[in-house]
Amino acid sequence: MDLDINIQPSLKRHPMSRKNILLKKRILTAVLQVLLLIGTSGPLWASTLFQDMQDQEATFNLYQGKIIDEESKKSLVFANISLENTNISTVSNAEGDFSLKIPKTIREGNVVVSFLGYHTTKIPLAQLKDNKNIIALRTSVIELTEVSLEVPKNAEALVRETLKRRGENYFDHPTIMTAFYRETIKKRRRNVSLSEAVVNIFKSPYNTDRKDAVELYKSRKSTDYNKLDTLVLKLQGGPFNTLFVDVIKYPQYIFTEESMEEYNFSFENSTRINNRLIYVVNFKQKDFITAPLYQGKLYIDGENKILTSAIFSLNITDKEEAARLFVRKKPAKANVWPTDIAYRVDYREKNGRWYYGYSNVLLEFKINWDDRLFNSVYSMTCEMAVTDWEKNITGEIPKFKNRLKSTVILSDEAMGFSDPDFWGEYNIIEPEKSIESAIKKIQRQLRKSKSNNGQAAR
Repeated sequence: MDLDINIQPSLKRHPMSRKNILLKKRILTAVLQVLLLIGTSGPLWASTLFQDMQDQEATFNLYQGKIIDEESKKSLVFANISLENTNISTVSNAEGDFSLKIPKTIREGNVVVSFLGYHTTKIPLAQLKDNKNIIALRTSVIELTEVSLEVPKNAEALVRETLKRRGENYFDHPTIMTAFYRETIKKRRRNVSLSEAVVNIFKSPYNTDRKDAVELYKSRKSTDYNKLDTLVLKLQGGPFNTLFVDVIKYPQYIFTEESMEEYNFSFENSTRINNRLIYVVNFKQKDFITAPLYQGKLYIDGENKILTSAIFSLNITDKEEAARLFVRKKPAKANVWPTDIAYRVDYREKNGRWYYGYSNVLLEFKINWDDRLFNSVYSMTCEMAVTDWEKNITGEIPKFKNRLKSTVILSDEAMGFSDPDFWGEYNIIEPEKSIESAIKKIQRQLRKSKSNNGQAAR
């Protein structure tokens, strides 16, 4: 029996009540598919990610470390790390750890580390060690007098102008981006699955409405659902789930001319990034709007009308409505409730033009079983970071048969962890330590189970 949780970008059609007219808007989402298995044994692909990274015959130098707050020493999550004047970049993971691979042909340059609300740091490449680099960033303090003089009076007008000027401030030419994509599934706090891919994004100019095309270059996975539950979870949509979070390229999923009127916009405070004064704009649906819309923060360069980052979530206060939006099919004895749907997108700048650099989606939901005392709580995270790009001079895109569909299930496409020589060339998001330990725990459980079965057979 199948349990489908639908959170894919789509035009929801409902009966024409006031509430349901609002629901006809596009909802930015991703699709989860949960398969209920009975008495079947799931496959196991042992994770050799870290060993692969060590065993490769490298043509690059690998620099690893952690990004922290200078005062509190806390890890900084999703900090940008790049090589100055190149397209080589990566991001820190949920524990602040990073891995940056730079071709050995590049021997000089500065590594640039930036994070919202902190002073950008430049470190000469020659000063970095192979590992255990601790990079501390200092908080950027904004004087109140400076803020009071420069903050625009109308937050909504600033957002509208920023969206209107996307063609002026973002890439206006076709681009081929190389990106690293990862999906992680957790049962409560325990990691149960990891799927990864390198993809080519054929990015169309920001001043057009033409959608981007995605081509799968390489993928791998490590998972064993059978040992952890009777449910098998699969995320449908793959890289498109993160690609559609590009608010500037796909504003129709969040802000349209009509939907803008259904939000309240206000200024919260200001910060700095790369010496730019960034306004933080809060947005939240108006009290009389009952349909599930979004709430969050937009980080806008007010002088140039540029969105540098956005962090937001879907309003799922109405559990019944949230379930109708997300659940297609389910076992008769189970109720499924989304408990958190959150998004983030960060942009980067090169030669005065901005482009999509990183995004992630967090999906949490609870399954209540009629015949079980305890419920099941799952979370799925997908994230994608652009690690290199070049102009698409010819403007060509892959043939339709070679493109990924927006309904793709990456874990079905991937074939396990292999081909270390290939993966060695590409910057990835450093895996969390918990991923490695969770998979090792599964392997120990399997070995223990096989050992016990062998002894019982004697």
